[in-house]
Amino acid sequence: MPAQIPHTEPAPRPRRARAEPAPDPSLAEKALVVHARLCPVYGCPIPYFHSLDPVSELVSSLLSHRTRNAESGRAFKALRARYPAWEDVIDADTAEVEATIRGVTWPELKAPRIRAILAALRERRGTLDLGFLAGMGVDAARAWLEEIPGIGPKTSAAVLSFSTLRMPALPVDSHHHRVAQRLGLIGPRVDVGPSHGVLRAQLPADWSAQDLYDNHEILMLHGQKVCHHRSPACGRCVLADLCPSAALPRGRPARP
Repeated sequence: MPAQIPHTEPAPRPRRARAEPAPDPSLAEKALVVHARLCPVYGCPIPYFHSLDPVSELVSSLLSHRTRNAESGRAFKALRARYPAWEDVIDADTAEVEATIRGVTWPELKAPRIRAILAALRERRGTLDLGFLAGMGVDAARAWLEEIPGIGPKTSAAVLSFSTLRMPALPVDSHHHRVAQRLGLIGPRVDVGPSHGVLRAQLPADWSAQDLYDNHEILMLHGQKVCHHRSPACGRCVLADLCPSAALPRGRPARP
């Protein structure tokens, strides 16, 4: 019986096509204003933070769930030092992998999950290589990745956007999601997974990979530096006049 893959990110059911919602014109306009205001603050175009091959980016993304960048980065380097090839992780003892990544959140879940996902990829393709995704459209490539149990919308978008594939996909992390919710770009009950399609649909269809990467980064950085989870700094926010949550206690998302 195949091993069960623990989840830290919900994965949707396999599908052939990704049906994106039609954007609200007023929200699409607002999303562009938000982008235009934040870009000068955070310095668009923003350099890519690394250039990993797609499989390495997949592992990096899986490690990063609910984990600070410094800790997930150390865990990734430790894995690469202990296992020169990702195939070695598949054949390794789970307890050994868990000990190697012990600095991340939930290493006891992530170790078997990473091994199982890599094994599923090798079984499906015969090799650990995702370079072929470059020849697919973004929606098709994300759907292909999300058919592997344990890979959800955030991970599929991260693999396409952050890796050397440099494809125009929009990742949404918890900071990005929080800022979008407080601004009213997404509703208060829209979770991170479903928000990917809603937020991408609000942006121009012809935006480049760099444009979408910038959009993710500036919203993420704004969440980290200004729009904090607790006690957001609304008094120094360049978006305060656009934000229905600015006057609410602790910047809670305004309800429609």
